[in-house]
Amino acid sequence: MNDRPRLILASGSRWRRQLLERLGLSFTWASPDIDETPRPEEPPAELVHRLALGKALRLANDYPDHLIIGSDQVAVFEDDILGKPGNAATACATLSRFSGRRVRFITGLALIDTARDWQRVCHEHYDVVFRNLSTAEIERYVDREQPFDSAGSFRMEGLGITLFERLEGDDPNTLIGLPLIRLCALLREAGLDPLLDSLPSQGSS
Repeated sequence: MNDRPRLILASGSRWRRQLLERLGLSFTWASPDIDETPRPEEPPAELVHRLALGKALRLANDYPDHLIIGSDQVAVFEDDILGKPGNAATACATLSRFSGRRVRFITGLALIDTARDWQRVCHEHYDVVFRNLSTAEIERYVDREQPFDSAGSFRMEGLGITLFERLEGDDPNTLIGLPLIRLCALLREAGLDPLLDSLPSQGSS
């Protein structure tokens, strides 16, 4: 009997794993290797749809009879699609552009059922209004958090909250990279109810 979890997260991000753990569902994860380069003039919503679905599909042959979650995120600012900065200089330059401005984060979400060739793809957005940031604040933030693998050059999970004036959107988990409200709806549609099928919580003594 195959005792692997039926739910798979197609991501190497520990932040997405931590978010999914909140639902109390048994799952495992694997990091898919796909080309995340945007296509010429590809709209951001189409990009995150393609990449989220591509990540899930990349694992499909390895996990038959499973539900696979894929997700991808970009920041959109002044019609530019911004991914992960990769280094300190790019991160500082990005945050300097964001100072005092509104930035939209778009997170694509895919769920596929490899047992019955079923799939759903959608996206959620979340807006961040940055406060006016000094060069010293930006450099200090980047040095402390080194957010080189995060779209938008900050981590909401840590000191990123110090950069903002306000946040606007339906689901703050979207900003971290996995919109849980929409994911719960997709899981229920696929026949996995997070409330009914989650592991029982451990009570404190």
